[in-house]
Amino acid sequence: MGSGTWRKAYGALKDSTKVGLANFNSEYKDLDIAIVKATNHVECPPKERHLRRILFATTVNRPRADVAYSICSLARRLSKTKNWIVALKTLIVIHRLLREGDVTFKDDFLSYSYRGNILQIPHFKDDSSPLAWDCSAWVRLYAQYLDERVECFKVLKYDVEADRLLKLPKASGKAHSRTRTLPCADLLDHLPALQKLLLRLISCQPEGTACTNYLVQYALALVLKESFKIYCSINDGIINLVDMYFEMAKVDAIKALEIYKRSGQQAERLSAFYDYCKRLELARTFQFPTLRQPPSSFLVTMEEYIREAPCASTSKSVDTEEQSLPSDNEYEVLQETEKAVEEETEERADAEPEEEPPSTSELSEEDEPHPLPTTGDLLNLDEELHPMIADLEQSNALALAIVGPGSGNNTSISQDLFAIDKSGWELALVTAPSIHTSQPAGNQLAGGFDKLLLESLYEDTARQQQIASVTYTGSVASNPFDSNDPFTVSSSFAPPSNVQLAMMAQQQQHYYQMQQQEYYQVQQQQQQMVMMPPQTYQQQQAQYATNAGLSNPFGDPFSSLVTMANPPKQGNPH
Repeated sequence: MGSGTWRKAYGALKDSTKVGLANFNSEYKDLDIAIVKATNHVECPPKERHLRRILFATTVNRPRADVAYSICSLARRLSKTKNWIVALKTLIVIHRLLREGDVTFKDDFLSYSYRGNILQIPHFKDDSSPLAWDCSAWVRLYAQYLDERVECFKVLKYDVEADRLLKLPKASGKAHSRTRTLPCADLLDHLPALQKLLLRLISCQPEGTACTNYLVQYALALVLKESFKIYCSINDGIINLVDMYFEMAKVDAIKALEIYKRSGQQAERLSAFYDYCKRLELARTFQFPTLRQPPSSFLVTMEEYIREAPCASTSKSVDTEEQSLPSDNEYEVLQETEKAVEEETEERADAEPEEEPPSTSELSEEDEPHPLPTTGDLLNLDEELHPMIADLEQSNALALAIVGPGSGNNTSISQDLFAIDKSGWELALVTAPSIHTSQPAGNQLAGGFDKLLLESLYEDTARQQQIASVTYTGSVASNPFDSNDPFTVSSSFAPPSNVQLAMMAQQQQHYYQMQQQEYYQVQQQQQQMVMMPPQTYQQQQAQYATNAGLSNPFGDPFSSLVTMANPPKQGNPH
């Protein structure tokens, strides 16, 4: 038995086992059996009776629980299988449900696909045979197309395949798609989504041995059917876009030009895709349309309009603009388009012969060009100042000027400085002119201060403090500037935080030791007092009070009277 035959037998056994389990353990017995049989391991398209059973379970009349169970079963079937036949038949069932199902199923499938990512199988492969390998690659492309189809439905809010053509009296009574009557904002959103869907459709081109497989060609026929409606919608949208192009703002015109260019490129690729499909067996049942590319001469007119278009935009919002474009680098595309338009305009300007300017003698005084009114600076820096304001600024600037040597007054101003209030002598130092401006530059401090004048002010202040201390205290205070202690100045500053903490710890330790010593002394005295007789205890208490100085600190004012009234008795000398 060959490997291919063994795999077919194993697949048939798995299908029959699942059908048997569904008959006994499933609440949705008929639906489970229909899904298993529609997606079995037999290399043939799903049977219609099984598809009709699944379609009936997903109609609007059925409970939403049945629809959710159908979607969940198909998603589980696609994610767990490693056989390309089962995967492809599952995708065909989902495609048929999206095409032939009602709008409620599309909404439910869209909401479930956000949570489960049903159609995203980028790592699927079946390497059991060369045919399986080639078909696995096409299965991944087919899944990407279906995923983009769901995303396009999210943007458009309707299915392109189910959209009915409308007859418009303005278009000679011919039937057209919905994009022919869309406004500008909606059209700039819908056309990029449709172009992305068409790009995914063109990429669904089988290669290798998958080209001759009947099951692959069955799925490819479903894709080809939708390509006609998608291209028709894009073509009608381009016609509508061109009609409104010369009324658009600049931003919208740039987007419209990019959509117009992309439509021409996709028309070439779609024509090549149709030529490829015509060589397949499925081409017998199809009548391929003849595609015409948009005229390239119209691009020149569109690019010239962008240079003169207004800047206001008619788009809905920035978010919808970003989601509508098919490319990820929207801003780069817009910049490249603008640069291309500017380069072409410059080349044309260079190619045209330049006219010779008239001579200056021909211009009269009346024909002299006047300067155009320009918008002034936001800070009004070019505005002429009032004469009073200019004089004030000049005087303020001269106030900070550095006075040269020899230009200052030589009169003494120390009396004027100290005639001011004592608290304002620092201000007088800054405001009053210096008498030492002729000194060398070494005596000058930052800001124009004079070092000698500053020292004289400190000396006069110290002298006044000495006079004040003699007047109030009667003793002359020592000059703090003549102290021999080199650390006198540093004692006025607080020590660092770590030094303060160490000093506090030493003080606490010293205080604790003193408390311990006093406590031990009191304990020893109490023990001695307990062992002494009462008389001795009273005498020691009196002696302790006398030694400790526990008498009345304010004195007894009546002690002298008592002593005079009761003089001490003198002993009888013998």
